[in-house]
Amino acid sequence: MGGIDLATWLNLKGSPFEALPLFVTSLAIGLLMGVERERKHHTLAGIRTFPLTALLGTLASMLDAGSHGSLIQTVGLLAVVSFGFLPGHSPDSDKDEPRTTTMVALLVAYCLGALVWHGYGGVAVAGGIVTTALLYLKPELAGFTHKLERRDLLSLLQFAALSFIVLPLLPNRTFGPYQAINPHLVWLMVTLIVGISLSGYLAVKLLGQRVGGPLLGILGGLVSSTATSLVYAREARANPLSTHLATAVILLANLVLFVRLMLLASVVQIAVLPVVLWVLLPGLLCGLTAALLQLKLGSHDQQQPDLKLSNPSEMKLALGFGLLFAVVMFCAAWLNTEFGSKGLYVVALISGLNDVDAISLTAFNLFGENRLDGLQVATTLVLAITANNLFKFGLIASLGGRTLARRCLPTLLLASAGMLAGLLALSSGY
Repeated sequence: MGGIDLATWLNLKGSPFEALPLFVTSLAIGLLMGVERERKHHTLAGIRTFPLTALLGTLASMLDAGSHGSLIQTVGLLAVVSFGFLPGHSPDSDKDEPRTTTMVALLVAYCLGALVWHGYGGVAVAGGIVTTALLYLKPELAGFTHKLERRDLLSLLQFAALSFIVLPLLPNRTFGPYQAINPHLVWLMVTLIVGISLSGYLAVKLLGQRVGGPLLGILGGLVSSTATSLVYAREARANPLSTHLATAVILLANLVLFVRLMLLASVVQIAVLPVVLWVLLPGLLCGLTAALLQLKLGSHDQQQPDLKLSNPSEMKLALGFGLLFAVVMFCAAWLNTEFGSKGLYVVALISGLNDVDAISLTAFNLFGENRLDGLQVATTLVLAITANNLFKFGLIASLGGRTLARRCLPTLLLASAGMLAGLLALSSGY
């Protein structure tokens, strides 16, 4: 299993017990699932049946190995299926946990045991852990589904369809003047951005008011630092007692932007990551230091308002970002060709006011096409983030008032100063 050959490690190679580690792995998987099922009252199978079922899957696969067939494995699978037709142990069976759940879990245990024999022990162990988590977290999962509104589910289905059906159909080549627009790349970037934002949105939906200010700021930053700043700036104006909490959420949401861009760089163009770190890491560290110092000055016993964010997988938002990204790609390619890097910097300043992701992804892709060097990418990021910070500070000052603006300004300034220092250090090496 995994990268460790236990049979070799235990000197079992060539002995009658060479297959023993495989059965131990199956036993462990079955025990893990069986312990969770044993907690249910009057369950169909528990801490003994699940390990035995996993062992049966491994044993059936072992017996079939000599004939290179699958007859015994099939018979074993049918035998496990027949368990579902057995009468219940008691008329008082647990109505909150239907027999079908345990039955399906048994089938999974059997198949995982078979996977262990066929050399997929690591996958089988991971599958056992995930299955046990799904069984154990039923209350949380059920509560999560109830928190999702109908339009949330609809937008998720739309996003899944466009990502897994439409994306493979889009042509993966460039079109138009300056060969700037690649439909497949545009929608791939939409999928990436919406996927990151969606994880934060679902976490906010799932955790709700149970999360504290810092975690709420991090999750809000994953969805949209601008939207989070807007929500909490309004809250600070309406309820001055929540100013400290609003400061914490806004500052952390804006610092998450640096981590978000590092993640995008590592996924889209890993070769540009070392250059990106030169400006993003100093900005993050300087901003984080200022934020921590600022947050120590306030009190912590303030009420926490709801963070209401738009679902980032709604088609209107996804298509809006796709259009913005395509426009930024075209303008960047056009101005970079006609006026050099200065034209790209103008696009960074303008587009950064509204959104940093589009120009950042464009710069990463241009770097991958050898149309930008590392210093130009770093300069583009610094300009875009600085413009975005200026826009959000204006938003905070106008909606949240002077007190909130005064508390947020040092962090935004030091973050920009840290990026500039990193850029100067990077330029000295070019």
